[in-house]
Parts: sequence; structure tokens; C-alpha cells
Amino acid sequence: MTAALTLGIDFGTSGARAIAIDASGTIQAQGRVPFGEASSGLAALWQTALFEVIAQLPLSVRQALGAIAINGTSSTVLICDDQGRALDEPILYHDDRGESCLGLVRAIAPANHTVISATSSLAKLLWWSMQRVMVTGETEAARADHDPDLPPIYFLHQADWLAFALHGQLGISDYHNALKLGYDVGALRYPNWMAQVPSRFVLPQVLAPGQVIGPITEAIATRFSIPANCVVCAGTTDSIAAFLASGAHTPGDAVTSLGSTLVLKLLSQTRIDDPHYGIYSHRLGDLWLVGGASNTGGAVLRQFFSDDDLERLSDRIPRDRDSPLDYYPLLRPGERFPINDPSLEPRLEPRPDDPVAFLHGLLAGISRIEAEGYRLLRQRGATALRQVYTAGGGAQNQVWMEMRSRYLGVPVVRSAHTEAAYGSALLARQGWAKKRSPLLCQTELLD
Repeated sequence: MTAALTLGIDFGTSGARAIAIDASGTIQAQGRVPFGEASSGLAALWQTALFEVIAQLPLSVRQALGAIAINGTSSTVLICDDQGRALDEPILYHDDRGESCLGLVRAIAPANHTVISATSSLAKLLWWSMQRVMVTGETEAARADHDPDLPPIYFLHQADWLAFALHGQLGISDYHNALKLGYDVGALRYPNWMAQVPSRFVLPQVLAPGQVIGPITEAIATRFSIPANCVVCAGTTDSIAAFLASGAHTPGDAVTSLGSTLVLKLLSQTRIDDPHYGIYSHRLGDLWLVGGASNTGGAVLRQFFSDDDLERLSDRIPRDRDSPLDYYPLLRPGERFPINDPSLEPRLEPRPDDPVAFLHGLLAGISRIEAEGYRLLRQRGATALRQVYTAGGGAQNQVWMEMRSRYLGVPVVRSAHTEAAYGSALLARQGWAKKRSPLLCQTELLD
């Protein structure tokens, strides 16, 4: 029996990417659509990109799809009516307008909770709620008391709303996206303290990432020639989709993303939440994805070197000895993890005349921060590090990979796949496999 293909769709900051895989994980087709101009609104632009990236796939691939999952940027949110029409422009992941509501967030949420951030989903929800109070002169809850027939307003994350465009069931999310809304990923429910949130907005029902929501709509099946029994699964965030794509799957496996900043994610048997150090955990089945993010990273390197310089000079770095320079590479004062100090000064002196020695010092400094980050996660109770997968631009630097392995004391390898869309395709395959009967699953293993 031939297994269906599964499709993962990644919505990043600049566009949408789609990857379809078969049962062995082999990529069968890919698509990419950059975001255009948002003349008709950002939500409409997202939906256009979603449909275009699906349409890019060959007809034979679309006709073989069994499941689809979508990831979006964490804490990118929107509100919509009961038909799914956006009622305002979406608020993006990095938008900090929720700063004006942080006093209310602190009054509602437990001390040091993940939602106490100007960019959290909850802060954005409260900002919208307060804006509507300013317009109407009363809270949404009070308006509902006066007029119980008022239509509902749904609060959704980017991935939730885009998945709705495929399955047609409004108000469903996943517990990765819902973490920064306040959802309790340990108890798998909204906590009691969220009853104090002064809003009439309908919060999404939260499912496990990869859980089947339902089949695609008849309109989507017809438009794209996708089988009517193709299901849409609950999605995830872009960073967790990238982790899933890496190949990491055993407690102690970790993924370091060497992009403009340095992001660590460690698969742990123990949940760790320590806001003092900027550490929080996402649930991953019965395990926990413990992480932290430093302000060091590739943006510092690019302040001094071009990509060509980095490649050329890295090859000249001596592989048999460490740099004597004690750098803490930052673009500007302020660090989040493993040191939580908003006034921490960059340490980039002394600067040698030799650019190779200078680059060696910078790479060693970032490597030490990475190693200290994983040591801190272990000290706080996470599973011991056993192997590090690497994603991001820094994964191409073999000299740096070897250097990092020495500091970490464990093997460092490149991620099997680096595209978040691939991770979402794996998530869709998980959901597709679970909906099938045991007999069919056994037959597939014999193919």
C-alpha cells in the first residue's frame, strides 16, 4: 500500500514555504511564495500566500496529500468575526504595544509567568480589549450583558487562522502557540486565573500539535484537487517546527540555531521554567523542550565581516588551540540568557590587528556562551546534553562546528533538515498515522 504524502507549510517573516514528504521523509515537492504588498490587509496577504504556495505543488502531489499542518511565528495574532473575517490588522510577533497593558497582565498572571511580556499573546489580547473599551466606552463583557445577541469575536494565532482557511472550523489552536496566551501546558487546560481576563473574545480550543482537527473543506478539495479525506492537523510555532526538522528526538538532544541571535533548545525529561534566566519550556508529547535565547550571534559577526570574509578567514583559524581572547560578543548592551542583565556591556577588547585572530576570538566567545547556556539548563534540572544539532547560517562553518564541540564536550552535527516547513510536514505525518487503523499502519511498515 502506498502511503499518502503529508504537507508542512511554514509562515515566516517574509513569506510562506511548503514541503511535501513521503512516508520515508523524502521531500517530494516544495514551494515558496514571498509576501507581497499588504494593500488589502495583512490577513488577506497571508491567505493569498497560503493558496499560492499550495497551488505551486505539482498536481500529482496535491492528489496524493493525506494531511497538512501549518506553523506560524509565535505570538503573531489576530481577531476575527464568526465567519473568520479579520476585524483588525494582525499584531506581529515582535510588536510591543502590549507594554501599555503589562500592569494588568501582572495583576492577573502569577509572578514571573511567561505571559508577562509586552509581546506575549495575552498582552496583545488585553491591548485589543482595552482599545475596544476606548471606542465603545464599556468592556466587551458589559456589552455582551446588555446585548447577548452580539456576535462572538475570535482571538487566534497566525497558524490557527490559516489552518481554519483549510478546514473551516473556527477557534482551534495548539498548545505550542497557546503557551504565551497563558494556556497551562502541564495541566493541558486554561488556568483558573485566566477567568480574570476582562474580555469577551472567544479563546481557542487547544489541541496537541499534530492532532487531527478535521478534513479540508469541500471548496479547498475542489479548488486544489486534493482528496476530500485529506485532514488538517493542529500546528506549531516556527521555532519548534525547525526543531522537529532537525532530527533531534532523544532526551539530551539539542538544537542550537546560529542565526542573528543564538537560540538553544534542549529535549528534556524535566520541565524547567525560570524567568530569572529567560528559560521556559514547551511541551513535546511526554517530554519538554527547554530553551533560552542569547543576544549574541551572527549579527555581531556581520558587524565586522562579510559572508565571504567569514568563510575565507575561518579556514585560517588554528584548529588545535583555543583563542586567548575573552570576548562576550554583543551588538549593544543587554543580555537575556545565560546571563539575564539588561545592562551587560559587550566585551570586544582588546582587538588584534590580525583579522583571523579577531574572528577566532569572536567565534570562541559565542561558543563559550552556548556552552554556558547548556550548563545552566543542566544546573536548573534539565536532562544532560548528549548531542547538538545545528541550524542557521553558522551551521555551514565547519571550523566553528569543531570549536563548539570542544567547548560543549559533545558531538555537534548539522541538522538533517533546516526548513520549518519540513518539521510541520513531519507533524502532519504524525497526525495522519494516528488517524489510520492499526492494520493499515502495520501494512505500511511492510511496504
